[in-house]
Amino acid sequence: MTEQAPARKSTWKQDPEAVKADILRVATAEFADRGLSGARIDEIAAKTSVSKRMIYYYFSDKEGLYRAALEGVYARLRANERALDLTGLDPIAALTELIKATFDSHRSLPDFIRLVMIENIHHAAYMKQSSIIPELNSSIISKLAELCDAGKAAGIFYDHVDPVELHWMISSMSFYNVSNRETFSHSFGAELHTSAGQQRLRQRVVDAVLAIAVKPRPNAQALA
Repeated sequence: MTEQAPARKSTWKQDPEAVKADILRVATAEFADRGLSGARIDEIAAKTSVSKRMIYYYFSDKEGLYRAALEGVYARLRANERALDLTGLDPIAALTELIKATFDSHRSLPDFIRLVMIENIHHAAYMKQSSIIPELNSSIISKLAELCDAGKAAGIFYDHVDPVELHWMISSMSFYNVSNRETFSHSFGAELHTSAGQQRLRQRVVDAVLAIAVKPRPNAQALA
């Protein structure tokens, strides 16, 4: 124990951002697993390279740490969406890729799902305190708005298509796929959560959203 103390102090002084990232990594998992009330700073400190006092130094209190963890999971989800390159795609293909990316991002970030569920229990109290999350969330609406405008201008999308409504539909199905996996699988079997089942569900989400957004194509009807 006496040999580890200098190492902690050295790490903190040499790379404080790495230390903060490590705290947030552990804290995010703890909050996702135990909730805000159940998580303990002592446990988080025990699983990191810093002391409890240093956690308070960086994040003020447990609520501040929780808020930072919440902001972190939103940032990761939105980063996945921003990284999606839709350049050169027509509106239908671009919307299709965005739907698939959203579905996949939700699957890859179960801590995001759990923390959002916890935050809803708290009536979005800590989300309301954040200046970061609204800015992060505006990016996906802006991207969908661009797609909607392009689709309407090309005569492909219905005039009533709304970016916020599209986001609600896309994220709700993607979210439920992860949030209710355990109860759904227990009730109805786990086949939909196999690799093949997830690929089918992802395509069903694409089909459902496109059916709402895209006008019927005369050529497709004629061929049918």
